[in-house]
Amino acid sequence: MPVKIPDNLPAAGILESENIFVMSETRAAHQDIRPMKVLVLNLMPNKIETETQLLRLLGNTPLQVDVELLRIHDRESRHTPLDHMNTFYRDFEQVRHKNYDGLIITGAPLGQLDFAEVEYWDHIREIIDWSQQHVTSVLFLCWAAHAGLYHLYGVERRILASKRSGVFNHRRSLQHFPLLRGFDDEFFAPHSRYAEIPLAELQRHPALNVLAESDEAGAYLVLSKDNRNLFVIGHPEYQKSTLGDEYQRDTLAGLNPSVPLNYFRNDDPAQEPVARWHSHGSLLVSNWLNYYVYQLTPYDLSDMSAKTPWESKV
Repeated sequence: MPVKIPDNLPAAGILESENIFVMSETRAAHQDIRPMKVLVLNLMPNKIETETQLLRLLGNTPLQVDVELLRIHDRESRHTPLDHMNTFYRDFEQVRHKNYDGLIITGAPLGQLDFAEVEYWDHIREIIDWSQQHVTSVLFLCWAAHAGLYHLYGVERRILASKRSGVFNHRRSLQHFPLLRGFDDEFFAPHSRYAEIPLAELQRHPALNVLAESDEAGAYLVLSKDNRNLFVIGHPEYQKSTLGDEYQRDTLAGLNPSVPLNYFRNDDPAQEPVARWHSHGSLLVSNWLNYYVYQLTPYDLSDMSAKTPWESKV
């Protein structure tokens, strides 16, 4: 089934060339189908690249998904044309009165700042609090996962001595969770971050389940026990070139970055990267949409109550 996107969104042409099923708003208006309504709060600098990455994953699911894009502020971006932002993005005041099946909050290049130092931290907290009453399930990615774990559950992170960048092997920590259906015993996922939350702290938290972890990268999939909030401490949405692009950017900026581990063939940045996480990323998002959104959300979103769907159905 397709992802429904705004007419003329730049990602459409890229996704169609990859045989990802997307549908314009105009075409979708003639279909009598209740699509899943997913809001994406995009905090990444290159909005168009991140949109494409997320829509690629959403378009691989068997559900029709109606995507809306949300920005954290209306100031001009250095990496995305203002016309693009004004055409395709909504401000929070335009959506705060609405309910959604799902919300995705992306990572952000803020890994070395304390949360209180982030310029829009109060706005992030407001949106997270709003989501707990207006969204069936929330998917937090990388920096957003750390931010959500801190704000909702009081879990502190710590800044690393150097950036953790690379593709790491992970294993399932727990079995028999719908999110993990179809997962191999071990799988790969990319990481690109300056902070971590100690695995032991997450494991002993009474409101959280650690579903997947890595010896090298720590906790990866963390699910709240009420099943409303999924924290993915990594970047399953990254395309093949993204870690390499970040490495080249940091090199040109004189930051002397380490070569991303297990990413370039033979760990040689002169050679081609090896993508080994795309199938996992697609399955992860498909399972989230199916088991934690589609099967639980009300048909009429106006029926959503403060009580989570899981509390009444589990």
